[in-house]
Amino acid sequence: MPAATPIRPAPPAAHSRRQRALRGLWVALGVLSLLLGIVGIFLPVLPTTPFVLLAAACFARGSERFHARLIAHPRFGPLVRDWQAHRSIPLRAKQLAVGMMSLSMGTTAWLMRERPLASLTLVAIAAAVSAWLVWLPTRPAGGHAAPPPGRDRAQS
Repeated sequence: MPAATPIRPAPPAAHSRRQRALRGLWVALGVLSLLLGIVGIFLPVLPTTPFVLLAAACFARGSERFHARLIAHPRFGPLVRDWQAHRSIPLRAKQLAVGMMSLSMGTTAWLMRERPLASLTLVAIAAAVSAWLVWLPTRPAGGHAAPPPGRDRAQS
């Protein structure tokens, strides 16, 4: 009986041009989001957390390497890992984010009162981001949010 030839798995198919383009787009959006998040550290008009979380989501779709680097980052990594693990934000973080954004956007809108469209745009952005933050699940102090209905913690 002849020796059986081991069956080798087929080599991974090369990514199509469309897939490479989509991955490149996700990476570009991730880099842009991360840059806006970094600017938000120094410019209180821009919220840092949503942009960093958006960057993580984009990198997860576009580049495992960039996603891993973001997760391992000493400043942004804990924020992303915490969000991925619990899908909730501590109450104190929500309060600080909404308060600082209201103060900075409100002050900037007031200073730009000669340009009503710009002022209204700033107020609308602040209201939308604040509503999104309030809508997100809140993690109780010292704990984490309960899993969504139909999911137990082992699946999270």
